[in-house]
Amino acid sequence: MARRKKGQAISGWINLDKPYDLTSTFAVGRIRRLFDAQKAGHAGTLDPLATGILPIALGEATKTVPFLVDADKGYRFTIAWGRTTATYDREGETIASSDVRPTPEQVAAMLPAFIGEIDQVPPAYSAIKVDGERAYDLARAGETVELAARKVDVFDIRVVEAPDADHITLDMDCGKGTYVRAIVRDLADALGACGHVSALRRTRVGRFRQENAVALETLENLGYEARQSEALLPVETALDDIPVLAVTDEDAFRLKQGRSIVLVPRQVEAVKAGLKPGSRTVSAMAGGTMVALCEMRAGRLEPSRVFNL
Repeated sequence: MARRKKGQAISGWINLDKPYDLTSTFAVGRIRRLFDAQKAGHAGTLDPLATGILPIALGEATKTVPFLVDADKGYRFTIAWGRTTATYDREGETIASSDVRPTPEQVAAMLPAFIGEIDQVPPAYSAIKVDGERAYDLARAGETVELAARKVDVFDIRVVEAPDADHITLDMDCGKGTYVRAIVRDLADALGACGHVSALRRTRVGRFRQENAVALETLENLGYEARQSEALLPVETALDDIPVLAVTDEDAFRLKQGRSIVLVPRQVEAVKAGLKPGSRTVSAMAGGTMVALCEMRAGRLEPSRVFNL
């Protein structure tokens, strides 16, 4: 006899506004316990020193995590001039200092060089694996970490404010894998200055935005009244730009059994119109409920992830 899973079969997303000095893993654990969920995960690690959007998946929503990890993101961050640290944030040991204080106008003039597809070397203190080890573990052990440059997309980066000569705040919209700390490192170098990230907030992950994010304290207060489910978003929230196809109950039954279904020509055309270049992924729904994520091939939908909702 199969062992019964602990917890409740709850599925959906929480758009968590992660507080300062809390790891992503600890945040997931808190949410999982609050909902007594059988399964939980997050879409994209957020450093303990950062605040902001940390989408947390419960139950069947964990099957859509890869789509959100690849989503575009937004950040607001503050640079403190005068000191470069080993980690490029305020917690690191000082490795260089300078009296240079770039003006907002000088920063703004340099920003176009950081927009578009750029080559970026990730910080040594990052979660990237080197020979099976996390780069930050090797760096903390005193080893020299050399990471290869990689292509990242920066859609926009702009000056928000400069409260004083020692600080400047920027907003950035970017694709996956872009490191704010590396942007700050390279921007400071280009300006002949020293600087590090003194504050960092993630403002957006795909459709998850800070305007409708929920604080951990708010969730816990809702939990005291058994109302935490009010903050739960549908599983399909993570599937921002994947076309949706309504299927019949009969076709839904076939997909849930792992069998493909045949599409009529008008369905094929409707799906093709919504597909991103190079993508075949389609979301099949029946009666407003997610049935499966499918691949469209030769006029058929083949299920790749089936949802038990």
